[in-house]
Amino acid sequence: MSDDNEFEGLRERLTKQSEDTLGKLAEDLLANPIVSGALSRAFEAREKATAAQEAAFGALNIPTAADIERLTRRVRSVSQRLEGIEDGIDRLDERLATLASAAMLEGRLEAIDAHLGALTRELAALHEALPGTTEQVPAHQERMKVTG
Repeated sequence: MSDDNEFEGLRERLTKQSEDTLGKLAEDLLANPIVSGALSRAFEAREKATAAQEAAFGALNIPTAADIERLTRRVRSVSQRLEGIEDGIDRLDERLATLASAAMLEGRLEAIDAHLGALTRELAALHEALPGTTEQVPAHQERMKVTG
């Protein structure tokens, strides 16, 4: 058990010492004017190469990575808008279906009402055609109490 603790302690010391050494080396390299000048010239050369590549691609009518990224973002935006439109159309379709079923129900109710009216007329005609029928007093008059 103590060997494991000693090993871990040694490992931590070596790790810390190597990190410190690498940090000091990086600081020394960046402080050196030759190295920092070379790094800045390398970055400038990279920027010029990128600009030249974009110009060459433009002359050949070939899209750059930035063009493709822009196009990808626009396609995603159009796709999201299209999904919103599809959702709106679905909601509109559901509302139209509801309205159509309500109109169909209203039509059925009107047909039932017309059929009931025809049946009422037929019953009234049958009632009048029956011999010996007395006229009935309307229901609202039957219940009237006369005091006198």
